[in-house]
Amino acid sequence: MATSLGIDFGTTNTVVALAEEAGPAQLARFQAPEGELFAFRSCLSFHAPAERPAERTIAAGPWAIEAYVEDPVETRFIQSFKMFAAAESFTETQILGRRYRFEDLLSTFLLKLRDYAGAEMAALPERVIVGRPVTFAGAAPSEPLALTRYETAFRRLGFAEILYAYEPVGAAFFFARGLTGDATVLVGDFGGGTSDFSIIRFEAQAGELRAAPLGRSGVGVAGDAFDYRIIDQLVAPALGKGSSYVSYGKVLPIPNRYYAAFARWDQLALMRMSRDMREIRRLVREASEPAKIARLVETLDENYGYRLYHAVSRLKEALSVESHAEFRFEAGSIAIVREVARAEFEAWIAPELAQIETAVDRALTEARLTAPQIDRVFLTGGSSLAPAVRAIFQRRFAAERIETGAELESIASGLALIGREPELGRWTMSAP
Repeated sequence: MATSLGIDFGTTNTVVALAEEAGPAQLARFQAPEGELFAFRSCLSFHAPAERPAERTIAAGPWAIEAYVEDPVETRFIQSFKMFAAAESFTETQILGRRYRFEDLLSTFLLKLRDYAGAEMAALPERVIVGRPVTFAGAAPSEPLALTRYETAFRRLGFAEILYAYEPVGAAFFFARGLTGDATVLVGDFGGGTSDFSIIRFEAQAGELRAAPLGRSGVGVAGDAFDYRIIDQLVAPALGKGSSYVSYGKVLPIPNRYYAAFARWDQLALMRMSRDMREIRRLVREASEPAKIARLVETLDENYGYRLYHAVSRLKEALSVESHAEFRFEAGSIAIVREVARAEFEAWIAPELAQIETAVDRALTEARLTAPQIDRVFLTGGSSLAPAVRAIFQRRFAAERIETGAELESIASGLALIGREPELGRWTMSAP
């Protein structure tokens, strides 16, 4: 039976691993509609037919996406809610007549995830090691608030011992399995909402691998910010952003706030019921380029958000291996097709790249090390595949020292392995 469980609750995906007293950690797997998977989407859906509101159903992960795509009008869809964990301004949200605090959303998600895992998570160990970012997302994140909320949610699963470890530290423990000698390792973890870095010294002592943390840093930008840059540059202009309309004889710009919802595809369906939607429909008659506003109306009315973000993901993946790639978003009467150069994409995300680069330097400064003193670099997470992200490290470290891989499994597996360390206090913390 497993002695510890590691959980990487991410902005986009959640991964669970279980570790026994010896051997590698094992990932929990889910028999999803599209096949077996271990990366479980961090989302929830709440569905209640208008004529039968008492028949509420809750789904999570791919089942939640399926429910939302099938019936977006009657379904409340929640994703990327990790972004609000440390936000004091977020107290609760109303969903189908009920109040949900952050810890309610998280515990609901975790309980559904456990159910979907079936026998693999039927008997949970007493100890769980929960991954946490070095820096929580948000303008003024409250770390104590986030950990208190996590604590409440995980208690509801019945764990007797709940400990927290930095996500890149979990990745470092996963990476350390392959070390053959002493090494100072810098780990970069690129998630959906945050990019986190840790520097750890690993040494072999008496036949065991010992480790000491040296420095860390993080920044609240990652893959989701890259997605929005693509939307803002390729899609929003074709839907009217930057154009104008005529009101009482004056030429005015189309409000940019109409396009803010494109930062998250699930928000587009909510916009259909908003006051802004009534204004947008009126603008079809008043716009200088009415065809573009008509495309915006169709995108919102027909709930094209999920397909749009698939198109964005395909472009990012293609530009990770090719210098040029085609962006293609086709839905209904809308067709946005354009070749994009990798250099062009990298120019769009330059502000985020600069923030990531600064965070890497902060980790080195905290560790009181220079780049030549880093023996190995391990990059994990989906955005670590982007050449512009890798280039940040290639400018500082020799290419033979940089490794990537296990983009989704490394953190959860490493957290589970930390859970069987004899000196847990060196790697973990409790909620305040």
